[in-house]
Amino acid sequence: MSLAHAPSPGATDDGATGDDATGARQSAATRRARSARAAWYVISRTILILATALLGIGGWLGAGSRLQYDRAQHDDLTTFRTELAAAAESTGPSQPVDTKKLLAPGTPVAVLTIPQIGLRAVVLEGTTGQVLEDGPGHLPNTPLPGQRGISVIMGRRAAFAGPFARISSLNAGAIFTITTNEGVSRYRVLDVRPPGDPALPVPAEAGRLILVTANGYPFVPTGVLQVDANLMSAPKAAPTTVISAADLSPGEQALGVDTTARVPMILWAEALVLAAVGLSWLGSRWGRWQTRIVAIPVLVYLGATVADQVARLLPNLM
Repeated sequence: MSLAHAPSPGATDDGATGDDATGARQSAATRRARSARAAWYVISRTILILATALLGIGGWLGAGSRLQYDRAQHDDLTTFRTELAAAAESTGPSQPVDTKKLLAPGTPVAVLTIPQIGLRAVVLEGTTGQVLEDGPGHLPNTPLPGQRGISVIMGRRAAFAGPFARISSLNAGAIFTITTNEGVSRYRVLDVRPPGDPALPVPAEAGRLILVTANGYPFVPTGVLQVDANLMSAPKAAPTTVISAADLSPGEQALGVDTTARVPMILWAEALVLAAVGLSWLGSRWGRWQTRIVAIPVLVYLGATVADQVARLLPNLM
């Protein structure tokens, strides 16, 4: 073999030197390490975002939901006053212009004032969890307060400001009022009934109002607590009901759950997970602060929407 064709020391069969092969291996190892770090960054950030969102949902139900309640009560009080001024408020569960159609869920129907516990709340039509997020709700198959018969109003014990959190402390003989378009009705508390106590008889041609909420520790309902109150003045005639107890959905019953929120909750939860993954990947490519500017409003919106669906899947009196 001539010296002109002799392979150089350290050269490989394809002509690459040992230093070139070592550099290639190091470059591949560096790329793999970078890919592993990027993947771990995305995974860890996604877990962190979802954990923060979970804590945020709990915090929203516990404290932040009061903001939604206060805003809804302010708007509903304005609506109620406008309808009173226009004499357009219904005297029953039906619409004033068409008695064959029920009032839309969430329609303001009364204002409840209980001085002993410092409560003043707009009462809405309906008792699903979604309605009770905005205030106490009137059970649709019962007459309105001030009318003959037994009227029922439900309210939350803890979440969304817990308007009925203190009704268990009402004393027998306490006086409170409730205003509808038929005027102001005064009620006297008869008794507080814990779970299991039988309902008290109602005299014929009399009016009775039952306030209903969850019993037990906040956010851990163990039953239903009820407050019976008798109407002090002569009851007004109740219109013919167009809905019976059998027509009520399970979500309108005491401690009922709105099962229609299951599918929306799953879809919004999936959107939250996808957003967390996408924003984590974006943060590894674009930069942390730039990503946060985009991420915060997106995650707040998705988290609040998921929290709202979760609240509908919890007992309506919680």
